[in-house]
Amino acid sequence: MAPNRFSVNWDYRCPFARNAHEHVVAALRGGARFEVEFVPYSLNQAHVEEGGIPVWDDPERAPDLLAGQVGIVVRDQFPEQFLGTHLGLFSLRHDKGADLRDKAALASVLEGEGVDASRVFEEIESGWPLDAFRKAHESAIADHFVFGVPTFIAGEQAAFVRIMTRPRDDTTLAIATIERVLDLLGDHAEVNEFKRTSIPR
Repeated sequence: MAPNRFSVNWDYRCPFARNAHEHVVAALRGGARFEVEFVPYSLNQAHVEEGGIPVWDDPERAPDLLAGQVGIVVRDQFPEQFLGTHLGLFSLRHDKGADLRDKAALASVLEGEGVDASRVFEEIESGWPLDAFRKAHESAIADHFVFGVPTFIAGEQAAFVRIMTRPRDDTTLAIATIERVLDLLGDHAEVNEFKRTSIPR
């Protein structure tokens, strides 16, 4: 039976995470009865060479982790504004081509969703969002061998999934797309890898 409770990770830099999260959010807004945990993941940390300085401990990499921490703070402190802010941060990078390390650009997304940007950055300065970021990233690797985004996790099953489409305003498509992912995740563990050799145009 396909699960309706799952987690899905994100890094705002990834276009495939953008696609997947747009489908998830559209499905939720369209009435899908999913229970979703949104989990941060750092592609910067994933690409640190063995023996290198973890991004969490490297002050020079702090700007690379800023957008993820913004998402964490809004998720935990402003849950009513999270879905809109979440999509806004993806859009900032992939639709507007802005720099996710730019505090002013991040603040514009926050203010556009009715979130007090100064409060969000104060929370980041306190340190707990970075700790939460690191814990979520490391737990995903330790518990599920996660290597990238977007990864969907339900129970003991985890799968990296590339969705090539965006839902636009089609909630029916969004719900069907996520249900298809969950069906494969929950009921078809024998399908370990299914990768098309070319992308239909």
